[in-house]
Amino acid sequence: MNRDDLKKLMPHREPMLLVDEASLIEENRAVGKYSIKGDEWFLKGHFPGNPVVPGVVLCEMLAQTCCVLLGEIIKGRTPYLTGINNVKLKNTVHPGETLEISCSITKSKAPFYFSEAKGHVNGKLCVSGEFSFALV
Repeated sequence: MNRDDLKKLMPHREPMLLVDEASLIEENRAVGKYSIKGDEWFLKGHFPGNPVVPGVVLCEMLAQTCCVLLGEIIKGRTPYLTGINNVKLKNTVHPGETLEISCSITKSKAPFYFSEAKGHVNGKLCVSGEFSFALV
């Protein structure tokens, strides 16, 4: 899926659509990518002369990729993030880099869905965590 396809599935829009492309690998596993261009709103002031993607934005990128796993059931609903657990920020992400995200659903009991995700740059783990959502 490209950004236009993602917009048909998810309610997120610029500047908060933080996934460039995503694919469903298996029923329970998806991958996504976001390329940091350098002009994003979240880099302004974080940090002057040394722009670094904020950890909370990395978490949002992972969470949005997890939404792809919900497929058609997400259409017409809003996926509210209800929990973020066990997040580890291992390495920084900078302009010019592409965050490659992998995620899976670990449990579901509608309207709640639980997932885990990891983000890598050039094979190096940058962020990982567990996320829960409520579809409203």
